[in-house]
Amino acid sequence: MNDQMAQSPKGRSPFFWGGMIMLSYAVIAGLSITDAIDAPLNFILMIAPAGLMVPLFRSASRRIDQGGSIMCGKGQAQLRYTKRVMICTALYLASFGLMVFFIDQREPSEALRTVLAVPPGLAVIGIFWAVGRLIIEEQDEFVRMLIIRQSLIASGFSLSIASVWGFLEAADVVPHADAYWWPVAWFIGLAIGAVMNRIKFGSWGAV
Repeated sequence: MNDQMAQSPKGRSPFFWGGMIMLSYAVIAGLSITDAIDAPLNFILMIAPAGLMVPLFRSASRRIDQGGSIMCGKGQAQLRYTKRVMICTALYLASFGLMVFFIDQREPSEALRTVLAVPPGLAVIGIFWAVGRLIIEEQDEFVRMLIIRQSLIASGFSLSIASVWGFLEAADVVPHADAYWWPVAWFIGLAIGAVMNRIKFGSWGAV
């Protein structure tokens, strides 16, 4: 019993932080779609869940080092992936915070608003790129299959939600949803893909 307790990973599980991120975005999305909060407050609130990515990655890394089973392994490809995502997340937080500050406080021109709005989107694209590089660089074929399967599930989930919501919106059944919510749906789909990997193959995958 003591040996099992000594080997048990310490600290919050990565899935706790992942669940907190998804729950936070779900609440913010609900408030935004129902017009319970205005656009500036919506932008500000979106920063907080992204900040939870930092403890999530730290928790995952610690869990693996302590013998947890979050991933199939901790190879160089996965280490590079984690670093890339953390860098993109940091850039997203910084650029998004800067955009919110200037738009809310300074009322910049349209040209400056455009310049401020592009970097957060590029940071999200960087995370997609990191996943693609992980698929290319991962040497373990089983892990690569799990990543691809997880990504396909995420893509199917987010595109399905976007399609159904779009038609409901066109029929004036649901309110308008801003396009930046669909990448959020994709990240939620990654979590769903991880669960499906676990059920079918006994491993969460590496994303």
